[in-house]
Amino acid sequence: MKKLKLGVVFGGMSTENEVSIVSANSILRNLDCNKYEIYPIYIDKSGIWYKYLDDFNKVSYDGIVNKKEKIENVIEYLKDLDVIFPVLHGLYGEDGTIQGLFELIKVPYVGCKVLASSVGMDKVYSKIIFEKAGLNQTKYIYLRNCGDKYIYIDENFNEKNLDLEEICKIASNQLKYPMFVKPSNSGSSVGITKVDKMQNLKDAIMEAAKFDKKIIIEEGIKGREVECAVLGNEEVKASCVGEVLSADVFYSYDAKYKNQDSRTVIPADIDPAIEKEIQKSAIKAFKAIDGKGVSRVDFFIENVTNKIYINEINTLPGFTDISMYPKLFEASGIKYKDLLDEIINLALKSY
Repeated sequence: MKKLKLGVVFGGMSTENEVSIVSANSILRNLDCNKYEIYPIYIDKSGIWYKYLDDFNKVSYDGIVNKKEKIENVIEYLKDLDVIFPVLHGLYGEDGTIQGLFELIKVPYVGCKVLASSVGMDKVYSKIIFEKAGLNQTKYIYLRNCGDKYIYIDENFNEKNLDLEEICKIASNQLKYPMFVKPSNSGSSVGITKVDKMQNLKDAIMEAAKFDKKIIIEEGIKGREVECAVLGNEEVKASCVGEVLSADVFYSYDAKYKNQDSRTVIPADIDPAIEKEIQKSAIKAFKAIDGKGVSRVDFFIENVTNKIYINEINTLPGFTDISMYPKLFEASGIKYKDLLDEIINLALKSY
């Protein structure tokens, strides 16, 4: 049987370059070498593409790639592959840009297509689609950074130029504390700040503005943070639900990747009826953005009411040894190696 020529593309120009390397390392170590002729491809932070020559088993959380060889003609190199597995988190890898490149050169690739990738990456526009789909969400406001001014966009997309003081007053009037201030386009909780009082809101907005011109301020939910993985193209299945127990005030970048006290509970200890509702909502969210292949959908369960709130969808979830996506499906009966095979088959079927 002829082996599939599989390109695994990772790294990238986003703030999640190092996390991507660790995800790719896990994938590369678990791919079946009897089925695939593997071509590891590393993109550095400046956007230069390389053949990756490091030993998969020696890459650690420092995210350093030492052995590499520059690819002189990236397009021709990619066009020679049968299928591509992008393991790129964040901007330029998860937002539809590289998916557009793969579409142009007509090479099948793992995961969501251009539209779903771009919508899933943008918290503002995913919220708009989730609202249309009737999925319950926390209250939020949306603004854009414009130099020393900010543009407040209301629910009817009317715009108003305001300074930060005015923005903070609007947020405090419309939302309850605690609030979460987020860049609209970012992942792994980069640039996100939890705010408990108005005095800290201004700094949180300026922090988010370092990562994206579009900013979202959300009303916090006192509850449990849970996640559900989905897999499929037209026939989509949901995993069991897992719970995130953060060692920090929220599941920040450091809590996810650096704090060993953060942990996950799989499956989550929740009522079966709530789990079914979350699974159904996860599939609905995935289909609402026209998802394909894989995604992880994050929710909150409010403490007092048990009401479910969708938080966001991640169209290229992490595949590290501690990542929820593979762990959720492993607990649902699909082993890591088999999961990779199924994901690659879905890519070929969707082409």
